[in-house]
Amino acid sequence: MKKSMSNPEELQPRNRLDAGIIWAGNAISVLFLFTVLISFYEVLMRYVFNAPTIWVHETASFIGGTLFVLGGAYGLATDKHVRVVLIYDHVSERTKQYLNVFHHIMGLLFTVLLSFAAWTMTEGAWYAPWGEMRLETSGSAWDPAYPALLKALIFGTLCLMSVQFVLHLIQEIHGLVKKNK
Repeated sequence: MKKSMSNPEELQPRNRLDAGIIWAGNAISVLFLFTVLISFYEVLMRYVFNAPTIWVHETASFIGGTLFVLGGAYGLATDKHVRVVLIYDHVSERTKQYLNVFHHIMGLLFTVLLSFAAWTMTEGAWYAPWGEMRLETSGSAWDPAYPALLKALIFGTLCLMSVQFVLHLIQEIHGLVKKNK
């Protein structure tokens, strides 16, 4: 069981999936810098050269949305999700384990239900009502397929988080069973 914030064990991933998510999250974090650079480019082109772009705003929004969505899986992998520490920090280790089990069950239920809703949203963004594949676009002058791509990413990330919750729940239950022996 994890001890305190200063404990190096706290920074260790729980499983290979979490390790992969942490690695990927750290790797794609460079996209924040890319977003700043293209936003700077837009400001420069618009206000210095009077030649605004049609692609920067939507691209920066898409990258920001992508990083925000993937941040859920990263937060779960690094155990940096929202927790009511007013209660959690003042209970015994055993009670913390039971609270963790409850958290993982509720998180799993939440992500499974959201995955269903996200699938419905994604299906509508990828297929026309008559069944033909067509990606939903932004409707702007540039008209990229970012809305369809982001909806699919939301669905995929929620499915990934569901698997994470299952793996974390198994680990917590295994820890409780081990302590009861």
